[in-house]
Amino acid sequence: MKIHRTLKAEEADLLGIEIKKRDSRNRNPRYYITPEDSEYITELRSTPNKREFIETQKKFDKSGNVISSVQKLQSEPIETPEGFEIIKISTSKTTGQQWVQYAPKKGSNEIDYLKLKDVIIKEMKAHAPKFTKLKRDKLSDEHLLVIDPADVHIGKLATSFECGEDYNNQIAVQRVLEGVDGILQKSNGFNIDKILFIGGNDILHIDTPDRKTTSGTPQDTDGMWYNNFLIAKKLYIEVLEKLIGIADVHFTFNPSNHDYTNGFFLADVIQTYFKDCKNITFDCSIAHRKYYTYHTNLIGTTHGDGAKPQDLPLLMAQESNEWSATKHRYIYTHHIHHKTSKDFVGVCVESLRSPSGTDSWHHRKGYEHAPKAVEGFLHSKDNGQVARLTHIF
Repeated sequence: MKIHRTLKAEEADLLGIEIKKRDSRNRNPRYYITPEDSEYITELRSTPNKREFIETQKKFDKSGNVISSVQKLQSEPIETPEGFEIIKISTSKTTGQQWVQYAPKKGSNEIDYLKLKDVIIKEMKAHAPKFTKLKRDKLSDEHLLVIDPADVHIGKLATSFECGEDYNNQIAVQRVLEGVDGILQKSNGFNIDKILFIGGNDILHIDTPDRKTTSGTPQDTDGMWYNNFLIAKKLYIEVLEKLIGIADVHFTFNPSNHDYTNGFFLADVIQTYFKDCKNITFDCSIAHRKYYTYHTNLIGTTHGDGAKPQDLPLLMAQESNEWSATKHRYIYTHHIHHKTSKDFVGVCVESLRSPSGTDSWHHRKGYEHAPKAVEGFLHSKDNGQVARLTHIF
């Protein structure tokens, strides 16, 4: 349900809403916004502005009297990443917030995205929300719930006219939210004391401003790359905040082939957002294979575009420090958008279904008709994997 609320131009711009003109009586226009956005605006309006306005220009009459003056908000020092220059600064007179637009310096052909990321993360840390640590009741017969929305591909565009089904950003977000709720519902009756949430794995469909994957393959897309990034960020935050209310969460990021760069940045942004939350931990390194231990369970995750499935068990034995201390070992892979499961010596390797639709290229090649789903697993602390949970669309 949306709220009809009066906003100033800079507030509408802050929320990413197209600014309306004032009415005939020069009043600020009204907008339909979400309750969350309304709460955010209320908080901004209640925050006192600690910076002062400084006079920058005066006009005088013939007698030397001031007839008008122009003031602007005093700016705080702005850190500029190496290789970039500031081309525009916008300051909200209401909230004191600043929007800084960077561009590569003239004559510079290379952009150091890692340095730019460091500046962005530093600025975000100053605005990360505060979380109260949740205390958990002691459970018996505990279980780990693995939730793994694989290969979501936010930004992918498919039409039923060509491919037999529609897929876009709205459907992607709806399926992930519905799929997570479905997994939670199917896990009712089990005592969940820990949730392992698997992120990354082509959460974004493209990795460049010209609508290509990391390796340069053109894609049919829904929306601009920056909108897709923001949609994915909001989706992850919404899901993780819900899961934290159920049990403590460990977030594992798997880098992938469609969004190797932006996927990593997204995971780092999510980790920064939750930096003050004591009920969630993160593994957001760029390592292609990750491992997580839950009592006698050793769980590995990887996107699936790297090492071959038959090589993953030996890699797990070499790379994980918990091999000898565990009894039940699993590796969950992605990338191929359909279900497989094979037992190797000491390890079960499984691939997961994807909720994303079939795009034009896959339709032409006939890579389609696998069930679309969000999947998860239940692990007993003593008996290993006891259930594979599937929410099919």
